[in-house]
Amino acid sequence: MSNSTTAAPTPAAARTFSSDNAAGASPEIVDAVVRAASGPASPYGSDGITAGVRGKLSEIFERDVDLLIVSTGSAANALSLAALTPPWGSVLCHRDSHINNDECGAPEFYTAGAKLVPLGGDDAKIDADELRAAVRNKAGDVHSVEPSVVSLTQATETGSVYSLDELRTLGSLIKEPGLRFHMDGARFAGAVAALGASPAELTWKAGVDLLSFGATKNGTMTAEAIVVFDRSLTAELGFRAKRAGQLASKMRFHAAQLDAYLTDDLWLRNATHANTMAARLQDGVKAIPEVDLLGAAEANILFCRLPRQVTEGLLADGYTFYHDRWESGVVRFVTSFATTPQSIDGLLQDIRRYAA
Repeated sequence: MSNSTTAAPTPAAARTFSSDNAAGASPEIVDAVVRAASGPASPYGSDGITAGVRGKLSEIFERDVDLLIVSTGSAANALSLAALTPPWGSVLCHRDSHINNDECGAPEFYTAGAKLVPLGGDDAKIDADELRAAVRNKAGDVHSVEPSVVSLTQATETGSVYSLDELRTLGSLIKEPGLRFHMDGARFAGAVAALGASPAELTWKAGVDLLSFGATKNGTMTAEAIVVFDRSLTAELGFRAKRAGQLASKMRFHAAQLDAYLTDDLWLRNATHANTMAARLQDGVKAIPEVDLLGAAEANILFCRLPRQVTEGLLADGYTFYHDRWESGVVRFVTSFATTPQSIDGLLQDIRRYAA
């Protein structure tokens, strides 16, 4: 489905495929921030807008949840893991996960030294057999870190999505020995849109204790959230957030963004549009013999291998995308709620032109 509220892109925006973080903000969210600026409101999250967001999330997840609004995904992940892991514990994650590669040591810092233990698996998804062994590896051995929490990324860093069956299998492996379950949902909306499953099925019904509920990649400006399913963790998370400088005095401005994000399913409409644009790009790339697809775009990320002259030509034309970061010739294209069909078609036309 298309996003009719998205304005026509500028030439630069039409050629931006580096990250969904490069997109602007949905107009509904900008308008909500403007409305929140009128008049006074109680500070530090005690305002009515923040309470309303908690109510909407409770409806979406089909149970009472608690909410911690933060300003970055790194804060959401690191604070969640700190509440779930002792300093002598380990965080089991995929080797390609954001917490393992792109958090500048924040999980280790906020947990006061817990160790990240990377696991393998195809398509950036944790392999069940590896996890089965890792959750018991040296458990109770005072000479080693204690397996404590598993963090899954949904959707993953390569755009793949854990199916419901995969989540249930991994959830049972996590919970049976008593480990905690964190989900990095920086692109959670994209996974919900791709699977058509309920947010409840994809989280707490599979055993998730804390969800990093991403929003900035999908239309907000500065608002992320920790959705708390195990509410015994709420008080500790509150103290940790304040200590980390993540308790905003004028929280209503963050909350206003999330309130608009959750109203009338904007979060799902934006994610569906981003996924649709990635599928459009994937279908077009399939028809270009010189380009090799590397996996399927289940959400809004597509990896492929381009001939060198194609990459160089696109870059010279002002396109932005990650290239040669993983291996020579491999590029990553990321679509967003602001990507237009015309932008996709223009990219495909230029790929074909340089490939020829």
